Amino acid sequence: MSNDTTARILAFITNRFPQADITDTEDIFSLGYINSLFAMELVMFIEKEFTVTIPNDELRIDNFRTAKAMTELVDGLRSAVV
Repeated sequence: MSNDTTARILAFITNRFPQADITDTEDIFSLGYINSLFAMELVMFIEKEFTVTIPNDELRIDNFRTAKAMTELVDGLRSAVV
């Protein structure tokens, strides 16, 4: 798992929600930071920031619950390309 990837994802979230004090394993959906619009922004951020394409079958809520889950998704997509 890339610490840099996790840090960049957390920075994106906290930039949007400056009051957020979240860790890489906290469920951002249950904390109330996610609505459908921000979920799409997260997908777009991840695709652009990490130069990956998230396949439709990976657009599952569990892949976006935590920064750790998103990092694992990015790492998996990157390793599939190599």
